[in-house]
Amino acid sequence: MVTAQAGARERAGEPAVWTRDFRLFFTARSVSTLGTAMVPVALSLGVLQAGYGVSGVGFTLAAGTVPVASLVLFGGVFADRFTPRRMMVGADLVRLVTQTVTALLFLTGTPALWQLVVVAAVNGTAAAMFQPGLASLIPRIAGDVQRAVATQRTSESFMFLVGPSVAGTLVAFSDVGLVFLIDAAGYGVSALCLALLRLRAAPAAVPEGSIWGNLAEGWREFRARAWMWGVILVWVVMGIAVFGPVEPLGATLVTGAYGATGYGLVMSAYGAGTILGGVVAMRLKPPRPLAAGATAMFLYALRPMSVAFGLPLPPMAVCHLLAGVAMAFWGVMWMSSVQTQVAPRVLNRVHAYEVAGSVMALPVGQALGGPVSTLVGAREVLAASTLIAVAGCVVLLSAPPIRRLRRVSGTG
Repeated sequence: MVTAQAGARERAGEPAVWTRDFRLFFTARSVSTLGTAMVPVALSLGVLQAGYGVSGVGFTLAAGTVPVASLVLFGGVFADRFTPRRMMVGADLVRLVTQTVTALLFLTGTPALWQLVVVAAVNGTAAAMFQPGLASLIPRIAGDVQRAVATQRTSESFMFLVGPSVAGTLVAFSDVGLVFLIDAAGYGVSALCLALLRLRAAPAAVPEGSIWGNLAEGWREFRARAWMWGVILVWVVMGIAVFGPVEPLGATLVTGAYGATGYGLVMSAYGAGTILGGVVAMRLKPPRPLAAGATAMFLYALRPMSVAFGLPLPPMAVCHLLAGVAMAFWGVMWMSSVQTQVAPRVLNRVHAYEVAGSVMALPVGQALGGPVSTLVGAREVLAASTLIAVAGCVVLLSAPPIRRLRRVSGTG
C-alpha cells in the first residue's frame, strides 16, 4: 500500500502531486504520448503511399498490437525482477532506435512491407516491456495518487487529441519520415526523464526463480482480488461487444452520413470529453471509486447509441463528449485503485494481467465488427453494443466486491 509513503511526504512538506520527480514523469509521458498519437496516422499514410493498400495498413498496425497482448505478462515479471524504471528506460531506448530506423527507411526511399512489419513488432514488444511499470511509479513519486493519475491521463488525452492532426499536417507538407523522427526524439526525452527520477521506498525484488513461477504468483495475486478480475471479465465482454465495434462501425456510419469533417468533429468531441473527464477526476474523490466510475460509464452508452440511431451531428457530438468524460473518469478511478490496493512487490505483474485481459479483447471486437455488421447491419450491431454497455455497468454495480471497494486512506 502507499499510505505510509503518502503520509511521509505530507509530513515532509512535499507537494501532493507536483514533486520534482512527478514533473519529470509528466514530461516523459506527455512527450512520448504525442509521438504515439501521431504514429498510427503517419504509418497508415506511409503504407498507403508506398502502395501496400488497406491490407498493408492492417498488417503493420496488427504487428504492433499483437506483441503487447501476448508479451505484457512477461513485462510484468521483468519489471518486478529488474525494477520498472530499468525496463521502461530500456524500452524507450529500443523505440528510439527503431523509430529512427523507420524514419530513415521513409526518408531514403520506399520501405518494404516486411521491414515495417518487423519494426512494428519490435516496437510492440518494447511497449509490452514498458507498460507494466507504469502502475508502480506514480505511488512512489506523488502523494495524491488519484490526482497524479488524473493529471497524467489528462495530458495523454490532450496529446491523443492533437497528435493525429499534427501528424497529418506534417505528412501533407513534409514527409512521413519526419513524424517518426519526432517520435524517436520523444522516446529519447522520455528515457532521459525516467533515468533522472529519484525513486524512494522501492519494494523488495522478486526472489530468484523461474519466470513461470513468478507468473504464477502474479496470477494468484490477481485471482485473489475479486474486484479486479470481476472488472476485467466485464471489460473483456465490453471490449468484444462495445469498444471494439464502435470504432470501425462508427467511422463508417458517421463518415457516410456527415463526411470526414463530421467524423472529425465527433471524434474531437470525444477527445475533448476525455480531457474534461480527467479534470473532473482531479477534483472529485468518491469514497467508493469503482462504484462512482461504473456509474459514470453509463454515459459511455451514448456513443454507440447516437450512431445507431443516426442522431443529427450536434447532439451526436454531445453524446461523444459525454462518453469521453465517462471513459476518462472511469480510467482514473480504475488505475488509482489498482495502484493503491495492490502491494508494490507484485503490482507490476498484477497490472500486467489486467492489461492483458483488456487488450486481448479489443482486436477481437474490431475484427468481428465488420463481418457481423455484414450479416445483421452496422446500426443493429451498435444498438446491441448500447444495450451491452448498459448491462456491463449494471453488472459492475451489482457485484459487491466492485461496488464496495473503498478508497485507500492517506492517498489524497
